[in-house]
Amino acid sequence: MAPLGWQRWMAALLGLVALVAPLVAPNDYWVGVMARICLYATLALGLNIVVGFAGLLDLGYVAFFGIGSYLYAFLASSHFGLHLPFLLAVPIVVVLTALSGILIGAPTLRLRGDYLAIVTLGFGEITYLLLINLDRPLNITGGPSGIVGIDPPALAGFALSHNTQYYYLFLAALALTLLASARLRHSRIGWAWQAIREDELAARAMGINTTVAKLQAFAIGASFAGIGGSFLASWQRSVFPENFLFTESINILAMVILGGTGNLLGVVLGATLLVSMPEVFRDLQRYRLLVFGLMLMVLMVFRPQGLLTFRGRREAEPEPAGDQEPAAGV
Repeated sequence: MAPLGWQRWMAALLGLVALVAPLVAPNDYWVGVMARICLYATLALGLNIVVGFAGLLDLGYVAFFGIGSYLYAFLASSHFGLHLPFLLAVPIVVVLTALSGILIGAPTLRLRGDYLAIVTLGFGEITYLLLINLDRPLNITGGPSGIVGIDPPALAGFALSHNTQYYYLFLAALALTLLASARLRHSRIGWAWQAIREDELAARAMGINTTVAKLQAFAIGASFAGIGGSFLASWQRSVFPENFLFTESINILAMVILGGTGNLLGVVLGATLLVSMPEVFRDLQRYRLLVFGLMLMVLMVFRPQGLLTFRGRREAEPEPAGDQEPAAGV
């Protein structure tokens, strides 16, 4: 079966399993874990656009996650006296988070590799410090106490209150972001991102506007984080700066790398493993993170390209034996 056909069948099978998963979950706690998997898979797909498609190493992705969460809290809580409907607040958050992606991405356009990683890491830390300290003289973020009392999502006049309801909401968003990512990968801008990832100078020589293409990657990746941030804020009904530490950026990046950079199903698989495995080993108490870390190390040693590889990169094929010149006689 062709690789594309195999992935479609696999996606359909996983979608079917995801639909019935809450029905066979042992308890509501595990439904909550599955909802968190969908949430983080959406975030990882957003980072995959920046890292996997465009080849831009972003270590500050948690900044967009935090911006999205706090923007939703501003629009749907008593903090500023706004209580916008969920279906109105989320699009506003997505647009504003995408704009923040452009603003943060613009100063980094000339940077690549380690330098880009360091600068984006700095943006993530600056965002965290702002979330902690913007509570005086005007209380904007609530400081270390965060913002509480955020409105739950209400769809068709029905407010969500159970993990199962949130799970299906997050699953629907994940399906849409998967579809959008697949369409983007095979679109004109998707091919431009892949050209930039392989060789930016060659891409520029081919007439690709690399500045616009990279800004689009930052904006679209940030918009996915805006969706995830809105969902987290509405689900927890509170947001705190500690939700958006640097370790969250590393966690989301690990999902992309573990699953296979650029591979959509691989990214979802990576998110599934990184969210669920610590819960599986919870009975080991103090040693669960150690066991989980050792498993990741073994996997990266024996499968450094990730669980699923992205077939957009073609490996060099050896020349046919018939085309080789005969060896000179001695």
